[in-house]
Amino acid sequence: MKLPKFTKNFYFIFSFFFLIWMLFIDANDLITQFQLKQQKDDLEDEKSYYLEKIEDVKKDRQELLSNDKLLEKFAREKYFMKKESEDLFVIVEE
Repeated sequence: MKLPKFTKNFYFIFSFFFLIWMLFIDANDLITQFQLKQQKDDLEDEKSYYLEKIEDVKKDRQELLSNDKLLEKFAREKYFMKKESEDLFVIVEE
């Protein structure tokens, strides 16, 4: 089998093996870079989701602190708080 003359050139051989090394063998190969990009995109999506949730919680907190009736309703429903003269019955549905 006769190979073309340029394949015997030192620079061609070196470049070829360097390219193979960088694309498939090195710690920062193409597959690793693709996986890291996917992970980065997923984390950015999570970040935007949690920033949205933080804004919702801040808005709800502001509403609760500014409205006494809403605060009382929240405390009664969430933490089962009651006034001194009241009896509290919790009904659990199965």
